[in-house]
Amino acid sequence: MELKIDGGRSPGFKLALAIVVAMALTVPLFSIWLLVYDRKTQSDEATASITAGWGAAQVMSGPVLVIPYRSASTETVVQNGQSLTRTSQVTRELTLAPEAAELTTELLPQVRKRSIYAAVVYDARNAGHARFAFPADLARSGVDPSQMDLGRAELRFSLSDPRGLGANPQVSVNGRPLRLQPGAAASGGRGFFAWVDASALAGQPLTVDFAFALKGNGSLSLAPLAGDTRWTVRSPWPSPSFAGDFLPEQRRVGANGFAAVYRIGNLALGRALVSTGDVVTPPADVQSRPGSGTDIAQGASIGLIQPVDLYSQVNRATKYGFLFIGFTFLALLMFDVIGGVAVSAAEYLLMGAALILFFVLLLAFAEVIGFTPAYVVASAAIAGLNTAYSAAVLGSWTRGGLMGGLLVGLYAVLYILLSLEAFSLLIGSLLLFVALAGVMYATRAIDWGAPRPVATGP
Repeated sequence: MELKIDGGRSPGFKLALAIVVAMALTVPLFSIWLLVYDRKTQSDEATASITAGWGAAQVMSGPVLVIPYRSASTETVVQNGQSLTRTSQVTRELTLAPEAAELTTELLPQVRKRSIYAAVVYDARNAGHARFAFPADLARSGVDPSQMDLGRAELRFSLSDPRGLGANPQVSVNGRPLRLQPGAAASGGRGFFAWVDASALAGQPLTVDFAFALKGNGSLSLAPLAGDTRWTVRSPWPSPSFAGDFLPEQRRVGANGFAAVYRIGNLALGRALVSTGDVVTPPADVQSRPGSGTDIAQGASIGLIQPVDLYSQVNRATKYGFLFIGFTFLALLMFDVIGGVAVSAAEYLLMGAALILFFVLLLAFAEVIGFTPAYVVASAAIAGLNTAYSAAVLGSWTRGGLMGGLLVGLYAVLYILLSLEAFSLLIGSLLLFVALAGVMYATRAIDWGAPRPVATGP
């Protein structure tokens, strides 16, 4: 074999050259991250468009009984240098939460698609029962029962997006159907309510039965207010996400769906069953809380998540791009400084560009056929391309096969890292340790500052 000096280049120079090319490839690699972010944004916009006419993520609350009452209001003003005390009658509201409430929800999801995008929407069929009674210590609230206008009480249900409310919700009090009105109260808000004569409440509990259907997307939440709230949810969706301030006491999740049972008391909520306040008009641009209409109380939430978020997986895979470039360039460098096969900067650059193209192919195919099939197609294409090219560059199909085997191994390890999220750091660090130890052993006798002979032919 005839040998010649490769332009006087030392192993150290070749190492620096590989590092410079690798650093230059960080620019397109960062561009891939921006591309993933852009496609994710487009996906979110498409999802919002799909669900626009269906209903947003829903938060439901109620029922609560709101009773107007008259109360004296005293204020002191200064007029002509003298303090005057004025007393006037104002109308306030007493909000009474139920002693106990039971709600059963059948959550029926649907996957709606437009082009390559999909969104999860649902129909929630709710049926429940609530029991109201004046507490024995009502006098502590400062309300005179004789000043209550029990005949003008309101039974309120709040929804974050009333557009999703189904037709013909039904509410009855002590077995008597009520006529429902739009809004969370007569003064406004989101949801529906009914006028109710609560005169019987002075002597016995008031029983409310209700049923309504609700459309939404993404998640369904309950803001409980009762002294004892029991919420039972069943759904055929296999991938729920239990979130919010409370988790279910019982839950079962399987391939055929899930079931969950929540049990929440008002002591855990830090909320009394009776509250008082002035009559207010709930703003139209906020989610209403029964009684005040200003915010949503703490509660429980169930999300219908997609089992695989392909954009997050592609984004995580892209973060390992430096690992791919580093290992591939390291193998080329070893063939160069140990095997004596010259590798130019252009050859480093072309193989690095192919490695970056893998992530573009992965993203493009994943949007159409799913992440795992896309991963197989993209990795096979790039491994095959770089195997053939390295065989030509290194002058041997055996060496090209070694490069191809290295890439296949890297793609297999990356897939494992993406699947075992909890152990990805451990596996990655061990892999780097083994690679560094191998390089240190293989180059232990190399003089990095001296020129190396290069093979020019057989």
